[in-house]
Amino acid sequence: MALPFLGIALVIALDRASGNPGVTFEPALTAGPALAAVVSSRTWYPLAVGGATVAAAFALAAADGTMSESVHSASVFAVILIAAIGSTSVLLRNRQEQALADARLVSEVAQRVLLRSIPDRVGPMRTAVHYAAAAAHARIGGDLYEVVQTRYGVRAVIGDVRGKGLGAVETAAAVLGAFREAAHQEPALDLVAAWLADSLHRALHENDHEGTEEEFVTLVLVSVRPDHVLEIVNCGHPAPLLLRHGSPVRPLDPPSPVPPLGVLEPAEVDPPVLELPLHDGDRILLFTDGVIEARDRWGAFYPLVDRLPAVAAAEDPADLLERLHEDVRRHVGRQLGDDAAMLLLQYAPTAPCPLGPVPAQVDGKEQEADRPQPHQSRFGFVGHPRGRSAQRTY
Repeated sequence: MALPFLGIALVIALDRASGNPGVTFEPALTAGPALAAVVSSRTWYPLAVGGATVAAAFALAAADGTMSESVHSASVFAVILIAAIGSTSVLLRNRQEQALADARLVSEVAQRVLLRSIPDRVGPMRTAVHYAAAAAHARIGGDLYEVVQTRYGVRAVIGDVRGKGLGAVETAAAVLGAFREAAHQEPALDLVAAWLADSLHRALHENDHEGTEEEFVTLVLVSVRPDHVLEIVNCGHPAPLLLRHGSPVRPLDPPSPVPPLGVLEPAEVDPPVLELPLHDGDRILLFTDGVIEARDRWGAFYPLVDRLPAVAAAEDPADLLERLHEDVRRHVGRQLGDDAAMLLLQYAPTAPCPLGPVPAQVDGKEQEADRPQPHQSRFGFVGHPRGRSAQRTY
């Protein structure tokens, strides 16, 4: 706030120090109200500084003997004009900042509805998520993620909608809504993918925004069953990475490539299921292509597999993702050009999980506990051959 007055004082000091009555620094006083418009958010402040500047201009003109010269009149007129313009610019800037604050509030509300916060622990999994939207002032975009606890175990999804803007957000909302329902209803993970494909197909035909016919979604579905087995279904998305103590970083590639959802008809979506026994402490990193396609100034992609061991020493999953994000930012040297989402699942069961049936005491005799009865799902029954024929153990 004092900077404009310091500038005025400096101009007066330079004018007095020159010692040449034929030289005046009066035109430089226009910097005072210009600085006032920069440093303050109050509309009256440039006008107040302008008044003080006009007084200083008359004082300098009297001292230099330029009161009747055109340079004095021009300086006073310029000070008044700049003060008025500065006050108006502050008013407009305040309105823009308020509009931006409102937009951020709407973005935060939309994020809480669309991308809900994930707790630190879901069942036997420690979880963490990090999301950075490509838009400079937005917090949501075309990337999506979710982790839910179901009767079939912990299930998670991460995906990337082609494109950006409102259309991508609408598509992401449709996929997430379908996942939150299908994850609890479908016993097989590939049937969850079929459910999502059906919901996406319907949502794309209901939306009428431009480019709907070219939209698709890449995603990875993950399920951690109660018997310590990890299941993965990949539909055209970058493969998750397995971080296991004492082993190199391992990509969990699908048994066979599958196109993204939206490319095939829903009835043709039948992705294979990759199975992997989990060890205590295993970490599964899921991410979108905004991470691995981040380029530095020379056009080199971010080497995630090579850089991941350096940040994997962090014990807390949230700290690991934060370090990884900062490493990506250092590699790029600027704000990321695409949405980047990362989801980390760490297998850390609080108690050993039984591998077989749990014995129960009935009439003093040990019997096998009843298992949940099969129920009819949207795309088939429990034990449907489509849900098991394509499985492969890693």
